[in-house]
Amino acid sequence: MSLASLRVAIVGGATLKGRELADVLTEHNFPARDVRLLDDDEALGQLGAMGDEVTFVQSIAPEQFEDVDVVFFASDESFTRRNWHLARKAGAAIVDLSYGLETEAKVAVRSPWIERELGRPHTPELQPAPIVVAHPAAVVLALLLLRTQRVGPVRSAAATVIEPASERGRRGMDELHEQTVNLLSFRELPKAVFQAQVAFNMLSSYGEGTEPALAAVEHRIARHFDQIVCGIAVPPAVLLLQGPSFHGHAFALYVEMERRTDILDLVHSLGSEHVTVVRGAAESPSNVNAAGQDEILLMVRPDNQRENGFWLWAAADNLRLTALNGAECVESVAAARPKGKVQ
Repeated sequence: MSLASLRVAIVGGATLKGRELADVLTEHNFPARDVRLLDDDEALGQLGAMGDEVTFVQSIAPEQFEDVDVVFFASDESFTRRNWHLARKAGAAIVDLSYGLETEAKVAVRSPWIERELGRPHTPELQPAPIVVAHPAAVVLALLLLRTQRVGPVRSAAATVIEPASERGRRGMDELHEQTVNLLSFRELPKAVFQAQVAFNMLSSYGEGTEPALAAVEHRIARHFDQIVCGIAVPPAVLLLQGPSFHGHAFALYVEMERRTDILDLVHSLGSEHVTVVRGAAESPSNVNAAGQDEILLMVRPDNQRENGFWLWAAADNLRLTALNGAECVESVAAARPKGKVQ
């Protein structure tokens, strides 16, 4: 079945991830025959766009999944867990961008970018298990470390990852904005999402009761890294920090090589598909200049104290990267679904 003949539904069509996914499906030649935007009652009637066409966000109901080939879940985790069985019962293939299904049996955590890097394309299945798209931070770290070890054995690696508010969806973005405004106006801070001050601040943990906890996301990144690299790359120690940024991950990745390595060889190995290596300080990667980019922006420099050590400073659009990997998962799903038949 061709991509153009697929019927697609996006659950969480009004969320940040859902809107980004809709944009990517349009921009990257995934012109499905029909795309339905679905969400909870609060989002009903909102306008969405698929290319030049405008559509309305509709409610979740069993009939919305009839004759649908692929359902993307871009909602929050709990909403995905409450509704994914409707899609499964209707026979649709499931691609989860919310991580709500990662603990379900037989679920595959995937990143097509990493599968190509490893030379291990995903084998289509006639009855595919739900796909969970790997966390964008795990994808970035996996890609950089796999390419680093091409130039020589890696002795150790450690990464500090700075999390943006957009990983908490629109509510996280809105709370950071309100906190920023209220701080400048000497007013009380809203803390419904993070249970802590995020504006003008850097956190290693949230306030009590915040779900998912920052430590839980940190464990997810490490877990997804292990699942997508299949033991081929050295797993990095990971510290996840919540930054006061609205959008885009930033990474400080330290790698120590087993032997002396020429930085030009390292830069050459890293700067390939999906990674743009910048040289000038004025173009240093940041979450601002990474916004809306399909590429990971990267700068490499040697460590000042350790001869075999290097620092990789990177930035990537978290929502864009997740949407791109999710959209690419459709290719293997489409290849497995017989033309004219909904399983």
